[in-house]
Amino acid sequence: MSKHSGRGATENAASARFNLPQRAADGDWLDMREEVDGAPPPLRTSVTVEKPKTILTRNQSPDVPFERSVNPYRGCEHGCIYCFARPSHAYHDLSPGLDFETKLFAKPDASALLRAELAKPGYVCKPIAFGTNTDPYQPIESEWRITRGCIEVLAEHDHPLTITTKSDRVCRDLDLLAPMAAKELVGVMLSVTSLDPKVARTVEPRAPHPEKRLAAVRRLADAGVPVFVSISPVIPMITDHELEHLIERAAQAGAKAAFFIPVRLPHEVAPLFRAWLETHFPDRAGKVMATIQSLRGGRDNDPNFGSRMRGQGVWADLLRTRFHIACRRHGLDGERFNVRTDLFRAPRGAQGELFG
Repeated sequence: MSKHSGRGATENAASARFNLPQRAADGDWLDMREEVDGAPPPLRTSVTVEKPKTILTRNQSPDVPFERSVNPYRGCEHGCIYCFARPSHAYHDLSPGLDFETKLFAKPDASALLRAELAKPGYVCKPIAFGTNTDPYQPIESEWRITRGCIEVLAEHDHPLTITTKSDRVCRDLDLLAPMAAKELVGVMLSVTSLDPKVARTVEPRAPHPEKRLAAVRRLADAGVPVFVSISPVIPMITDHELEHLIERAAQAGAKAAFFIPVRLPHEVAPLFRAWLETHFPDRAGKVMATIQSLRGGRDNDPNFGSRMRGQGVWADLLRTRFHIACRRHGLDGERFNVRTDLFRAPRGAQGELFG
């Protein structure tokens, strides 16, 4: 078992990808540590305030279905071992391992920056995606409420948005989302990767229980909010056998459609994932990685546009076939995100409000 209970990564090695200085703990001190201090203390989550100059991120990747996004936080306490955003912590001289899930950054000026962006002359309204990097409804949102502040700005000006999350905390904002949905301004995607509580707790240690997420799908659907379910990532030999049951449960909860992506292991995620497998699934670690490599052209990861989201080979074809058959059976193979952009009303005086 991991020595850091309740966390996803089993290690915290610094990234060498950007030639950052390597740090080594003093050996004499380490020899005395347990004698003096006892066992290593539990890791605590810390939050650092970040003051960016802009809040909108533009995307140019041809296989990602959004052009712009807002990320209220860096790092994510959910601790999902597979998270493709982990390598971004290396830019801060922090580990994509445990640092990513314990040393977080919050952007409290996000809503003011967003208002200023919408007020710029020539701004063209297009849907803004939340949850494209780290989860906008991770636990610290309860206190910081940065995601909610941004949604309040968008609701005030009838600006469309999409949300991807694995937290039922999104239902807290139904007072904003339901009226926006009535105007066709919002869609929400809930990520549910496993219905097995033990597996979910291991793969996504601080994310809400799968049943809570499905209950959130039902609450959103009942409130008139278009809601979708993402079964992403599918991990061979660990969660792939649940694919059909997950689609069935998503349909029962009121989802309009479902999506899936085979597990991706970019940059530092691959060694973290391998170490996690050896800790939690040593009986099948080699078989899991062999199957992932068969999906990824013989490598741990395929970075190429198009194939990186779909996978390749026999396993990828089989997953797609199973997925489409199950979706057709349960009526989840039609609708996609569809929000209006013609209702947008630009704010006035936002830049003065931000910098005055």
